[in-house]
Amino acid sequence: MDAHEVKPFLHQLVRAREALLAQIAEQRGGVVSRADVAAEHYEHSDDDNSQINTARELEFAVNEHETAELLTIEAALQRIKEGVYGFCLDCGASISHQRLSAAPQAMRCLPCQTKHEQQPH
Repeated sequence: MDAHEVKPFLHQLVRAREALLAQIAEQRGGVVSRADVAAEHYEHSDDDNSQINTARELEFAVNEHETAELLTIEAALQRIKEGVYGFCLDCGASISHQRLSAAPQAMRCLPCQTKHEQQPH
């Protein structure tokens, strides 16, 4: 894929990264860490322990999801820099523009992604 073809995907990835980082910052209440926000939240809570634990688990799950999403975006940006963006990591075939438009962070062509998802983890 040449630089002209990659450009729309690059912009899409950069916008997605910026939006995700803004979302994370907003959830943290600004530039403070999630640990600080969580500690403050739980120190002053009148909730019982089960409610606190459920809320904590939900926050950790959201954090893990956002972190994983950010890593896939960063990996796609790295593949652009390396000149290998748009090629399947498993079989080396070109990933369709339609798939990349829908998921610019895609690492695999659709058949390889399907096979990957069906493998036991």
